[in-house]
Amino acid sequence: MGKTAIETKNLGFIKGIVLTLLIAIAAKFLAELPFLHIMGQLVIAILIGVFWKSIVGLPDYVVAGTNYSSKVLLRFGIILLGMRLNLKDIFNAGPKTFAVGAISLVFAILVVYGLTRLFKVEKKLGILTACGTGICGAAAVLAISTQIKAKEKDTAIAVATVAVLGTTFTFGYTILYPFLGLSDQGYGIFSGATLHEIAHVIAASAPGGNEAVDMAVMVKLTRVALLIPVAIFIGFIMNLKERKANPGKKFSWKSIQIPWFILGFLATSALYSTGVVPEAIAEYIVSLSYILMAMSMAGLGLNIDLVIFKKYGGKPFVAGLFGSILLSILGYVLVRVLQLN
Repeated sequence: MGKTAIETKNLGFIKGIVLTLLIAIAAKFLAELPFLHIMGQLVIAILIGVFWKSIVGLPDYVVAGTNYSSKVLLRFGIILLGMRLNLKDIFNAGPKTFAVGAISLVFAILVVYGLTRLFKVEKKLGILTACGTGICGAAAVLAISTQIKAKEKDTAIAVATVAVLGTTFTFGYTILYPFLGLSDQGYGIFSGATLHEIAHVIAASAPGGNEAVDMAVMVKLTRVALLIPVAIFIGFIMNLKERKANPGKKFSWKSIQIPWFILGFLATSALYSTGVVPEAIAEYIVSLSYILMAMSMAGLGLNIDLVIFKKYGGKPFVAGLFGSILLSILGYVLVRVLQLN
């Protein structure tokens, strides 16, 4: 390969990364608008990427850069996101609050995945849709996708599915709020245990005031923290399936894909929980985290064909819809039964 060809390749790589950065920045500003803030920066970034690919197109020589954003920068973004999770707050919330979050997470994953299998959705797409619904939306989809080596097509479809569902349910919750008969605290727990993205949780709980928002975010972050054991468990299951397909292959803990970037997320959370990081700096780090994850989402969107999305996205959406309805019912019942209302 000549010098000119190498320079062209490197320039294309840089252009691909810069394109995802520009989309991420645009998504950040758009996410501050009245309606779009419910969707959040990550979802807007992938949508811009999809429409850019469909309208403007994407030259082959920049694909290496957009792929780098969608895969490598994602890991750094998730690690830095730990600056949003104070482990002490989760502990202080009490066992009942933690139980609501944990039960909701397990229920959503099992039910949504079961529905995707019933609707004959491809397994990996089903897993991503279930984890996005049960844990923390787009961030969970992106994290789990690396564990199961999912196709970019499946990752993007799952992200879009939980984004649309979360936004729809957010509007529904704000309308139902006066009729649910829950205290501000109870409504916050209910919202945090059953909605998809952190942006959805904050927007939906806002009618209940600051107390509702604080409780909602706390319960939601409980689900975010559980992303770590879920990812490790899924990695373990995938390893077992590989050994079943290859009977001669011996079991080895080393062969399980430990999500080191998620452990990095936990380490960052532990550091933030000590209080040594000033709040202002933590907020800047979280903002940087979202920029990196938005760049990853942009990279995903830039590699998605709307025709493919239309072909494969219907069944996962229906599964996620029914699963989300059942999750909302369960969350409401748990708040009542555990007398958190």
